Amino acid sequence: MKAEKGMSELNKNNPGPDYAHLLAEVKERIRSAQYEALKAVNRELVGLYWDIGRMIVERQDVEGWGKAVVEQLAADLRTEFPGVGGFSASNLWRMKAFFEAYTGLEKLAPLVREIGWSHNLAILERCKDPLEREFYLRMTRKFGWSKNVLIHQIDNQSYEKSLLGQTNFDRALTPELRAQAKLAVKDEYTFDFLELGEEHSERELERALIARIEDFLRAMGGMFAFMGSQYRLEIDGEEFFIDLLLFHRRLRCMVAIELKIGKFRPEFVGKMQFYLTALDRQVRQEDENSSIGIILCKEKSRTIVEYALHDARKPIGVATYEITKTLPRELRGQLPQPEEIAALLEGIEE
Repeated sequence: MKAEKGMSELNKNNPGPDYAHLLAEVKERIRSAQYEALKAVNRELVGLYWDIGRMIVERQDVEGWGKAVVEQLAADLRTEFPGVGGFSASNLWRMKAFFEAYTGLEKLAPLVREIGWSHNLAILERCKDPLEREFYLRMTRKFGWSKNVLIHQIDNQSYEKSLLGQTNFDRALTPELRAQAKLAVKDEYTFDFLELGEEHSERELERALIARIEDFLRAMGGMFAFMGSQYRLEIDGEEFFIDLLLFHRRLRCMVAIELKIGKFRPEFVGKMQFYLTALDRQVRQEDENSSIGIILCKEKSRTIVEYALHDARKPIGVATYEITKTLPRELRGQLPQPEEIAALLEGIEE
């Protein structure tokens, strides 16, 4: 009897194999609650700063408040709330500018509450065009960019480079993925973290990117996971190797990258289509979307790319890369019309 009682007590203290599942579920629920609480706090904080900015603007309009009044308000708030940061005079002026920038813009005013205050300040101070601001607001919310990633994207002109991107996604992807994919693949990538001379081989470029993999993934947009370099495919007894294989977490698809140190050639498209077919048939899992290809070249003719992609059935984008920052401000005149940009941005859903 004592032995049976001892075994019973042991079983009570040993939760068994189902306990691991219970622990995982509880931990996930806690993390989910923490994340939702954090989002709620952020919405309240940004809403508070919005209201403070609004009240300052209204008082200035009605009572002619000047700089001295805002300075006094900052001092009084810090006295009243000594343990609460964010009420410096400079920050109060930022709240005023924040309200003035977005008041009356029905699409943008709700978006600012969906990202952090520091993110909002980065967009407010670095972007002047409302459509450009909308792009970074939506992309930050969609992809969960950190402040540093956001600043990197702004500095490297992701807005222009995404809108100018040359792809065949309109024909090759479903409507559900089309807008998101077009904004995830840029027209040009800046790899200014590489220590390479202008003359380098494709293998040297690949090795340098792998050596700085975190910087590389950040430059690609921050939502990629690395799957391998020289990724091996075996087809009918022959071996083929994809330069770089990534996985896009939001698009839920593999992204094959071919590195070319020279000009884009039309035959690159046929090779990429072959790789994408092989990935979809041999590697892709049932819950994943069709693979996407990016042909990354040193130079390209936009007309030749347009012709080469015209009849391609697999989703492919052609982009260029730079290893020094050469910001193509001259390309601003080539951006789509504002109404086209607005329609594309509307395609970025939660």
